[in-house]
Order: sequence, then structure tokens, then C-alpha cells
Amino acid sequence: MAGLNISITFFSLVVGLCQALRCLSKWLLSPGAYSCLARELAGSLQLCMSCLELRMLVEIGLWGGGFGPDVVLTLLFLLFAVHGASFDGASANPTVSVQEFLLLESNLATAFAKLLAEGVGTGLGWALTKLYWSWELTQLHFIQNLIASECSSSIHTSLHHAAFVEGACSFLFHLILLKLQQSHPVYRVPTLAATVTFLTYTAGPFTGAFFNPALATAATFHCSGNSFWDYVQVYWLGPLAGMLAALLLYQGNIPRLFQRNLLYSQRSKYRIPKARLTAQVEAGKPQQKKKGEKNATKPHA
Repeated sequence: MAGLNISITFFSLVVGLCQALRCLSKWLLSPGAYSCLARELAGSLQLCMSCLELRMLVEIGLWGGGFGPDVVLTLLFLLFAVHGASFDGASANPTVSVQEFLLLESNLATAFAKLLAEGVGTGLGWALTKLYWSWELTQLHFIQNLIASECSSSIHTSLHHAAFVEGACSFLFHLILLKLQQSHPVYRVPTLAATVTFLTYTAGPFTGAFFNPALATAATFHCSGNSFWDYVQVYWLGPLAGMLAALLLYQGNIPRLFQRNLLYSQRSKYRIPKARLTAQVEAGKPQQKKKGEKNATKPHA
């Protein structure tokens, strides 16, 4: 269990480091630069480093560390709960940033800045985690360094099925995210953490269950077994299609592309009570009658 304790210490240090980066950036940068650049970079850095270490525990710890999948799933839930509480509104997920753009919640420049920050944060997280593994603090890290150059693809099914799995995971995640976007963090954070844990447990054996293009790029694009275009179809196009389907089902349209609701009939947001409507009609009748009488009455010559 010594290796697991070191990994838990690593998770804590990563969260603390990224939290310090957020506080420093909020103090130095303007609110706009912080929200679309520093906040997303810190969130992507934190997510990438934590997920890479956790993925190492999944692949090696089950046979090299002697602990079962229940330990990994518990760590996954706790990590995403901590991420949700500490991200300060960052998504650290390109499909969420694109969703915000399609919902008219951000403009093109802001969306592009978030995507850039997420890519830089994920790449930096991959480099720092590789450096941390090179220190070989545990036997698990020693084994990880030995097999790092010969890693295999996370796709363990047909290409079309893999793209469908990633798209379905993204669809469910974004549907729940849209449903909970106005909820209090006390309810939203554990619900999203439980959703990610369930999807990882269900779809992990097929594709790794990333449903995050930036995270998947850092974790598996360099591994052998599939071409770059295969990875693009599964880990980029699949989650993007799932997000679009969830947005269309939830909204009935995509505000950035369509003004008219394509799925649901438009109804007036405000309804006039029937009693009030009847009172308005009754109140209008005498006025019309008096007006008619006035017009009909003419002075006699």
C-alpha cells in the first residue's frame, strides 16, 4: 500500500499546486483573462496529472499493487468531487467549451482562448507527470517507465463501436451537466462525480471512457495500435457528436445555429389566468358600448 499512499500524496500536491496557481492568477490577471485562460489552464493541468496517475494505477496497480477496482473507483469519485469543488467554474473539457459557444454563453474569441488554454494545460500536465514518473518513487512508477515506450491503444473494440461508446458517454455527461447547470454545487458536484465514475466503470474496458478530447490526446494518442485518424474519430468526433445530440435533445435547437426550436413546440412563457382574461374582456365591453352610444348620439338641427 506504500505506492498507493504516494499516489494519494501526489494527488493532494497537484490540487494544492493548481489551487495556488488559480489564486495567483486571479490576483495578477483581469477577470476576463483569468476566466478564459488561467482558470482553464489550471483546471486542465490538474485534471490531466490526476487522471494519468490514476490510469497508471488502473493498468498496473491491479496486479502490481495488489488492490482491486473498488479502490480505483473510489479514488476516481473523490478526485472528480475535489475537481468539481476546486475548478472555480472551469470545464477543462473542449466539448464543454464548444457547448458554451453554441449556447451563446461565450463568443468565438473566448471559446478559442479556452480551447487553447485547455490544450496547453493538458500538454503541460502530461510532461510534468512523465517527469514525476521518471523519479521512480514506487515500484509502480518503475514498471510504468519500462512499458511507457510500448504503450498500446485504449481502443479494445471495433472503431465504430468505440466512437459510439465515447459519443454515448459524452451524451449522458452533457445531458446531466445541462440539467444541473443551475443547481447548487452541493448537489451538482457529487452528481457529476458519480456520473463520471459510472461511465468510466461501464465504458472503460472498451475505450478508456475519456469523453474529453484534450485528456484523450495526452493519454493515448501517442500509443501504438491505431492511427491518428482513428483516434480523432473516436476521441474527438465521438464526444463532439454526443455533446451536440445532448444539446439538441435538451434545448430542442442549437442557439448558435438555429433560432427556431426544431423538436419542441414554442409556448408562451407567461400565461394569463383564465379568470383575469375574462375580467379584461368584460371590462372592455362597457367601454365599447359607451363609445358607440357617443358616436350614435348627434345634436338635432
